[in-house]
Amino acid sequence: MALAFRQGGATSPRLTLSRFLDEVERYGIASRNTADAFIKEMMHYHYAMAIENPDDRREKPLIVSPAPLDMLHRWLSTHLTTLDAIDNGLRLESLKTVPMAFAAIEIEVASSFMTAIGMREPEGAVSLFTWFNNGGIVMDWLITCITGQSTDQQTYITSITSISEIADWIHISRTHLTRKLREAETMGSMGWSGKRGGSPMWVSAGFVDEVIGYQAAKLAIIDAACERAFNR
Repeated sequence: MALAFRQGGATSPRLTLSRFLDEVERYGIASRNTADAFIKEMMHYHYAMAIENPDDRREKPLIVSPAPLDMLHRWLSTHLTTLDAIDNGLRLESLKTVPMAFAAIEIEVASSFMTAIGMREPEGAVSLFTWFNNGGIVMDWLITCITGQSTDQQTYITSITSISEIADWIHISRTHLTRKLREAETMGSMGWSGKRGGSPMWVSAGFVDEVIGYQAAKLAIIDAACERAFNR
């Protein structure tokens, strides 16, 4: 999206496939073949579409459909709401009233995410979850299901008693999720208070601290991006 805003402008975001592949390679995100397959998948589900370029018919720029634009706008609004709640700021209001603010912030956020090692290569169990589909949602689910802390303050008890309930809610493979949770269990980041699959799951205080740190780093990047975007 940042590339689309940079290449096409805030009112007509669009990008070329060659530029996208170059950036993916530049930042070491994936192979060019994987990136190309990603774009084809985007087009298959109509998240992106190729259009004719009247100035060069050999080139077919890609535009992003309204649905992912709306989702990204809601994602940014959620984080600005969180930041405003911390310091009584007016970031969300500025997003609504400052012309081209959405594009400007998105460009700044994306640029920082690409170079922030803590975001791209988090440590501990957070890294384990960020590298599989819907892993971030699994982390959110674990945190929001916390019901209390142990007396020694080393673990937090959750209301989760079955891996199936997480897999069914998020629509991911139970087998794959079980494998990842067992890896996290081996790391000491989570476990079961009794029989596996029949007792409440616990997560370690260290894991909770890792998640908090990861979220704080993300919010700090977005906050700094707002500062740069609004003060241009």
